[in-house]
Amino acid sequence: MERAELTTEQVLKRDIPWETYMTTKLISGTGLQLLRRYDNRAESVRAQLLDDDGPAYVQAFVTILRDIFKEETVEYVLALIDEMLTANPKRARLFHDKSLANEDTYEPFLIKLTIHNLSTFRLLWKGNWFIQEKSCKILALIVSARPKTQNGVVANGEASNSKTKLTTIDAVLRGLVEWLCTQLKKPSHPSRGIPTAIKCLAALLKEPVVRSSFVQADGVKLLVPLICPASTQQSIQLLYETCLCVWLLSYYEPAIEYLATSRALPRLVDVVRSSTKEKVVRVVVLTFRNLLSKGTCGAQMVDLGLPQIIQSLKAQAWSDEDLLEALNQLEDGLKDNIEKLSSFDKYKQEVLLGHLDWSPMHKDPLFWRDNITCFEENDFQILRVLITIMDSSNDPRPLAVACFDISQFIQHHPAGRVIVNDLKAKERVMKLMNHESAEVTKNALLCIQRLFLGAKYASFLQV
Repeated sequence: MERAELTTEQVLKRDIPWETYMTTKLISGTGLQLLRRYDNRAESVRAQLLDDDGPAYVQAFVTILRDIFKEETVEYVLALIDEMLTANPKRARLFHDKSLANEDTYEPFLIKLTIHNLSTFRLLWKGNWFIQEKSCKILALIVSARPKTQNGVVANGEASNSKTKLTTIDAVLRGLVEWLCTQLKKPSHPSRGIPTAIKCLAALLKEPVVRSSFVQADGVKLLVPLICPASTQQSIQLLYETCLCVWLLSYYEPAIEYLATSRALPRLVDVVRSSTKEKVVRVVVLTFRNLLSKGTCGAQMVDLGLPQIIQSLKAQAWSDEDLLEALNQLEDGLKDNIEKLSSFDKYKQEVLLGHLDWSPMHKDPLFWRDNITCFEENDFQILRVLITIMDSSNDPRPLAVACFDISQFIQHHPAGRVIVNDLKAKERVMKLMNHESAEVTKNALLCIQRLFLGAKYASFLQV
């Protein structure tokens, strides 16, 4: 059987020669006694042993992982730890017990070498998939359960003034992030690599050092392709945990900058529009609420039609009161955003996002008269983007609107014809006169006519 397909139940059926390990002094006599009491016992018996002497068992497990390298034994002990934490995740606190103050509970997962200036995990990087998956899950639980102090986080349960050199929590978290990003780029397991990494990230991204390390590693862009509507139970869970990661990142400014300029918002809108799973809708709506006031996010949400989607969502029967409250807050925030946006702000967002359509402002003479000087901002940035759209878009509607808007600029700006010629727009418009879409050819012709006639005669042309 391929080790990647091993299950915890299969691994725990093995007989491990603990006595041989004691003979070779890889485990102590005390360790052997503990293992004899614990191994192959009923779950209720193991639970009682952990309640009575949990830290001692943790120390025995950690010692084996640190000193024994035989793959079957490493898998077995990881399976024991996984089983114990799955039954009761709060047992992760045992790894930080005061009696283990001088025991580095992270060290078994580390190897004394440096990759990219980070300590990296022996078991995570060198083990087979079973070992990698269990190590990732266990480390995430242990890290999340570590005690907090007034002066910050204390790793491994040691006193804050301890002089013992233990693996620092920052090194552990940075190493974990490096491994997680590697899994998202090139999974060690074809079907479980990415879900495992996302599940671990969702548990760890509340940590400030994880957020900063993840953003520095350019990890945010690895999440965006995973934000897409899902249908199967497995894919819905992956979508939920991915959106949970995005929600956690929406509290971190450097991540927000990337979310605002990537395809994240359009993808989140697609998800919330099509999803019927309450937990998915809730986490996406909470993410929108966080991002609403950040940069251009609010304007993008309006442009993507989120206000109408929120109205539709409010009409559905949700049981989660937090979701209902968030929907109301988001609706109010979007209304405020719409009111604050000037007509040119809305137009600018439409152009910059490439979502050109026949919204009323395009054919409103007052809009062009009142805002024509705004087109001069940032060295005629909006005009340049319109010309780029004519070059790059395959959609007839944006092409037609871009041609029309450039013709309007020529008509209303005193130097419109000169500026458009200087920006080499004429050649691009000429190409569109042979476009298969009648809508595009009509507006390309109008633009060319105004370009040749100039503002003085352009006003006589019919739109």
